[in-house]
Amino acid sequence: MTFRLRAARPEDIEPLYEMAKLTGGGFTNLPADRSALEAKLARAEAAFAREDDELGDDQFVLVLENTENGQVRGTCQLFTQVGQQWPFYSYRLTTLTQHSQELDRTVRAELLSLVTDLEGASEVGGLFLHPNERAGGLGLLLARSRYLFIAMHRDGDAGRFFGMSFQEADYFNAINGNQFIADLMPKHPVYIAMLDEDARKVIGLPHPTGRAAMRMLEQEGFAYENYVDIFDGGPTMTARTDQVKSIAEATPGTLSDISLDIGERALIATGSLKDFRCAYGRREVDADGNIAIDAACAQALEVAVGDEVWSVTR
Repeated sequence: MTFRLRAARPEDIEPLYEMAKLTGGGFTNLPADRSALEAKLARAEAAFAREDDELGDDQFVLVLENTENGQVRGTCQLFTQVGQQWPFYSYRLTTLTQHSQELDRTVRAELLSLVTDLEGASEVGGLFLHPNERAGGLGLLLARSRYLFIAMHRDGDAGRFFGMSFQEADYFNAINGNQFIADLMPKHPVYIAMLDEDARKVIGLPHPTGRAAMRMLEQEGFAYENYVDIFDGGPTMTARTDQVKSIAEATPGTLSDISLDIGERALIATGSLKDFRCAYGRREVDADGNIAIDAACAQALEVAVGDEVWSVTR
């Protein structure tokens, strides 16, 4: 059974909607709302169709497709510049130190401050793999395919403020944008000592179901730098683009053979924008940078000898 990543199309609405219903809510980038998903796919279609090289406010949606039956079994997303249509809010965890000479006492207080420091950064998100496919490294294929795409196209306390639960606020944000955050969030720092113990203990920690995803990000070079998600209080992971492992190590090459039997395991991709495709395969790179790949991968990518592909070690 072979899977590949490809650009999402408007006709992918049904499988995306069915997967969105499996998330259980709280998944901002994959809301179980048909209209919102249709708008997301329309925006992605426009992004894939762009012909200029200007950096814009684009959103790319990729889907994981079973090449044997055409079923869509996963998805992931890329945002070229966050904070362009609406401000991109985060909490920043900082420490305020104050000293009293009269009391000869120093007091340190941890604060959560609402910031837009990450505005203009690119974001990878929206990764979801169908529960029945969570084996064989498909989650890693979904995650790392986004970095190959980039390489190939370079040159918890909200309820008390919003009057709604986390699920309601997150869903509203997914459907309507986040202007309500600017309208209703406290403009002053939140003193962590004033939060209850249960809230304090989980600030900057991933949800148990997100620990594996966080480890994958760390393996790629991402790090937690005290930015906290404003909804669930989890960590916002950041990295310099050139320091992301799969981007830094991705290399282009011309196909010299598509019948390789034994070779290094790799992620292999081809195509630009709407024609982007990525799959697992075997590769062998010669001294001139030419690359041989296995027949199954070549078939999944629909490539032939002489075509250009990009690859990175699995």
